Amino acid sequence: MNIKPIRSEEDLAAAFARLEKLWGAEIGTSEGDELEVLAILIEKYEDEHYPIPPSDPIEAIKFRMDQQGLTPRDLEPYIGSSGRVSEVLNRRRKLSLAMIKRLHDGLRIPYESLLAGAG
Repeated sequence: MNIKPIRSEEDLAAAFARLEKLWGAEIGTSEGDELEVLAILIEKYEDEHYPIPPSDPIEAIKFRMDQQGLTPRDLEPYIGSSGRVSEVLNRRRKLSLAMIKRLHDGLRIPYESLLAGAG
């Protein structure tokens, strides 16, 4: 195993090429250990160089609506009246903590998505 830090795009490409060769290696073997270490190094490099911004709460709600075939009326138990749902979906009203909790509990939208950009 000849592992080194990933410091450039060339290093990243080489790490991916080696990762591909090792894919499916059995856990606990030297190849499996190398695969695991490479995956950690690649993840660290990508987190530093290609950060993913937090998701948008309204987009998270709309995504869940699309996934489950929900209409704005279906959100009323979680957000409130149809007017309030409209205000939230059109970004004229922020989500309250109570709304966030109900959306999380009822629609299983992750707190991280609903709280993104809060503060």
